[in-house]
Amino acid sequence: MKNVKTLRKNALWLLIILVLILYFVLKDNFVNIISTLIRADLKWILIAVILMCIYWLLRALGMFIIVREYSKSITFKKIFNLTLITQFFNGITPFSSGGQPMEVYYLSKTGIRASKGTNIIIQNFILYQIALIMHGIIAVALNYNFHFFKEVALLKELTLIGFIINTLVGVGLLFISFSTKVNKTIINTLIWIGCKLNIIKDKEQSINKWTERLDEYHESATLLINKKSLFVKGVIYNFVALAIFYAIPLFVIYSMGNFNVNLVETITSSAYVLIIGAFVPIPGGSGGIEYGFMQFFGNFIGGSVLAASLLVWRFITYYLGIILGAIMINFFEGDVKE
Repeated sequence: MKNVKTLRKNALWLLIILVLILYFVLKDNFVNIISTLIRADLKWILIAVILMCIYWLLRALGMFIIVREYSKSITFKKIFNLTLITQFFNGITPFSSGGQPMEVYYLSKTGIRASKGTNIIIQNFILYQIALIMHGIIAVALNYNFHFFKEVALLKELTLIGFIINTLVGVGLLFISFSTKVNKTIINTLIWIGCKLNIIKDKEQSINKWTERLDEYHESATLLINKKSLFVKGVIYNFVALAIFYAIPLFVIYSMGNFNVNLVETITSSAYVLIIGAFVPIPGGSGGIEYGFMQFFGNFIGGSVLAASLLVWRFITYYLGIILGAIMINFFEGDVKE
């Protein structure tokens, strides 16, 4: 019951944020933006939607090859359904924190024990994070050489913070993989400090909980390292999936009748937008994502085309996943019993 109330609360906040974003995007140029949306070429929008579906398929395929290491009976259809369901829970929770627990629960309903399900989710996260960092490095290198964006102090700081956070997560993942003794020492020290500051009440319980989590992660990372073919395939699937996701704005902008942006500029801009959105503590990175899109893509397009492109792109890449995920949840029980 508590989880349901939390989801409803998050959904309400998401709705409020959406209304505020629509207000700020539309308030100064409402008539022209609506006119641009009405005149949009649907064939380009359809291509953007198809690319979004391919992104989900590749993300599902990346998880499927991991799941098959634990269960040969599970089908790709179930993993694809899980990918859509995850879009809903990621979309309505801060930092996309609701998706992973749901994935473990779903896998447990298909016969995969929670401990193995946790390993699967951790491995999938590692592969995705590696692909994300690779794209971030490429985007930074491209912008450094071609100077796509104007020097805006706030944007520069936000991008730097986001890139550092993503890189630290990636380095942290690798560090935890190879240094379990050091990690346990660090955790024990932090828990000891927490107890001294009265932040942590039960020292032993906290140590046992975090030790268990570190062991689970270390086991997952070790399995990935020992299966080089699986590791390479997983990174490739996630890397290509992100490249396709980052290309979606290009076709949305084309639908508005503007062809002044190329694929390299689009992928670089998208990577920067997602870097900023990664640390915004609001469901879907709302607010930060929209701000980043307007600022980065504003270097190539402007006016009603920029605002209209933002609205269509955000619907396809964010709200469409939430809608489809919510629909898929209604088929959840039947799906896991097939």
